[in-house]
Amino acid sequence: MNSEFIDAINHLSKEKHLDKGILFEAIETALVSAYKKNFGGSGNVRVQVDRETGDIHVYALKRVAAQVVDAHADIGIEEAKSTNPNYEVGDVYEEKVTPKNFGRVAAQTAKQIVVQRIREAERGLIYEEFTNRESDIVSGIVQRVDARNVIIDLGKVEAVMPTSERVPGEVYRTGQRLKTYVLEVRKTTKGPQVTVSRSHPGLLKRLLELEVEEIHDGIVELKSVTREAGSRSKVAVSSRDPNVDPVGACVGQKGMRIQIIVNELGNEKIDVIEYKSDPAQYVANALSPAKVIRVDIDEAAKVARVVVPDYQLSLAIGKEGQNARLAAKLTGWKIDIKSESQAEA
Repeated sequence: MNSEFIDAINHLSKEKHLDKGILFEAIETALVSAYKKNFGGSGNVRVQVDRETGDIHVYALKRVAAQVVDAHADIGIEEAKSTNPNYEVGDVYEEKVTPKNFGRVAAQTAKQIVVQRIREAERGLIYEEFTNRESDIVSGIVQRVDARNVIIDLGKVEAVMPTSERVPGEVYRTGQRLKTYVLEVRKTTKGPQVTVSRSHPGLLKRLLELEVEEIHDGIVELKSVTREAGSRSKVAVSSRDPNVDPVGACVGQKGMRIQIIVNELGNEKIDVIEYKSDPAQYVANALSPAKVIRVDIDEAAKVARVVVPDYQLSLAIGKEGQNARLAAKLTGWKIDIKSESQAEA
């Protein structure tokens, strides 16, 4: 190794954000193994790479002893003192044993270590980048689909979407561009492992934040989001500005804003309702599109007893109870729905 190698180390250190000291220490540790493997060294050795010139020196480490027991590990006190009179029994004696042709082995070993460290550094940077994107939307291209996972190319890393995070009925094709929600980023020996979702409520939340300027600007607040992915979602919103209609802002002119999100989610129905601090009003809104006659709140049991017109009962409950179930999740209230005739009976 020479000054050109040192220049390369310095350049890579800056470009890849690698610590030079750690890099040199890693190279020296690897060179110890390379020396023992290629030159048969069985004792303790130390390798030093000059940080300025790139020159390499190998030293055999021996214990200064009153009596030599193992010639590979010990050196007599008299022999040690002949080199340096300051040696005492128990000191570590360093003997220079650098082989003449060690430079070739060293250069190859150092190259391997540098490449390895660059890979580790790049993996670290990718991990940091995607850790910061947890709970955010990423766009990628479907690489392959199997029974267990959908693999999505995000550019710098591949993401995994397990079966549990897919949308029922949604078909994924190789080459398809897909928006997904970053659930988790884990550090592994092979690099960051990114898990993404198409069914998480957070995907709808982030799509609304991206599409609705008033949410992004903080004028309209997302109070609650609940989803049955691929079928129906409910979103509760409120406005910090009395002049801004939160539902209208989310739906957009002629429904343009919400339609973009509906299209992205494969025609999933989205009910946008206005949040109310009064639980009776909030529950009534949450049961939209059904009309509600009245809501009686039982604070102790956390139950909202709802009365709807007879002809609205099936709509309020929804197919297989979906509308009532989503409204309950959205509001946090257990909802008991009766028709007007049932309530009077």
